[in-house]
Amino acid sequence: MGYKTLCFGFSCILFAYCLYSPIPENIEEPWKVRIMDTLIKLASRMAILFEKIGLMKYEKIFSTAATFYIVQAVSDENVTVIDTDFNNIPVRLYLPKRKPERKRPAVIFIHGGIFVFGSCKIAAHDNLNRLTSNKLGAVVVGLDYRLAPQYPFPAALEDCVHVTKFFLQDKVLAKYRVDPSRICIMGESSGGTLAVTVTQLLRNDPEFKNKIKAQALIYPGLQMIDTFLPSHREYEHGPILHREMMLRVASLYVTTESSLTQALLRNEHMPEGSRHLFKFVNWSDFLPEKYKKSHVYTEPVLGKLNASYPALMDSRLFPLLVNDSQLQNLPLTYILTCEHDQLRDDSFIYITRLRSVGVQVIHDHMEEGVHGALSFTTGSLALHLGFKIRDRYIHWLEENL
Repeated sequence: MGYKTLCFGFSCILFAYCLYSPIPENIEEPWKVRIMDTLIKLASRMAILFEKIGLMKYEKIFSTAATFYIVQAVSDENVTVIDTDFNNIPVRLYLPKRKPERKRPAVIFIHGGIFVFGSCKIAAHDNLNRLTSNKLGAVVVGLDYRLAPQYPFPAALEDCVHVTKFFLQDKVLAKYRVDPSRICIMGESSGGTLAVTVTQLLRNDPEFKNKIKAQALIYPGLQMIDTFLPSHREYEHGPILHREMMLRVASLYVTTESSLTQALLRNEHMPEGSRHLFKFVNWSDFLPEKYKKSHVYTEPVLGKLNASYPALMDSRLFPLLVNDSQLQNLPLTYILTCEHDQLRDDSFIYITRLRSVGVQVIHDHMEEGVHGALSFTTGSLALHLGFKIRDRYIHWLEENL
């Protein structure tokens, strides 16, 4: 009885500690955000404990939780929903039922989840893609790429490229009556990372370089060269996305060695010979003055890791590492950022660099925004912010696709 009481008391203290962690003042529905933030922190602490006692790996608690939100492919009066595969990679298709007056637009949707968990089939994404298909009369392709750590870099990217190229074939576009001049690739969070890289790679492929009209990026992560950007420091403890959890999970896309996570946390992970890459992510050159505040730029420390991870210098992993000449011919770009998000500055750097080489960029910034809100549009903790982001994204598609 005493043991149970002790555990209960400890749990209450831990919950209270998490629940009363500071939340930015201008966030909408602060109690909902606080509760979700608390649940994520508790899950992270449980995952650390479970891994220490050998019950399960840290990331397993998050990937398991994500599976509870997966829904079946159910058609309705407006949209036919089909689970199939492109090039042996699972996809979910959303096909509008109404007869089009002309060929349809199309959206390729890439989900987030720090490369380790998630699915295009979770309820929030299913609702988003269903609504997109119905409102735009568009074919939507949601793809389920392979996940780390079982499938490390570049597995997820390869799957996204293969699905995109398969869909962009003339015979496939004709089958679904898609207009080849009205195709957008969209990604949220780490899905945004993948969407950016797919778009960059296709622009360098003569067969596909003109087949993507636009890219839509919702709070994407675009680099981990420098993990001390101002937004990384300001929102180290969230809300929603926490620095230690993010780096611990994201590093699994490269390796299961915990030494990389610890080096990332100290900003000491980059190998010797990588200093030439810092100019692409030097926030002191690219961030608006408003966001520099009192922060002082310091370079990441080189050569501290004994192991070598070539992926850390690969622009296919961190798309901010491409040079300006590779950015010049990118398509119309929509980027939505959230103020209270440690990934915020990645997008600000990308926006500055794209505009400097003449790429048309529409930037939608949510001053009251938090990372991941687009995934919180179902259940009792659904966020009004998530619906606002969804509606802004769909409105942009209606105007531009």
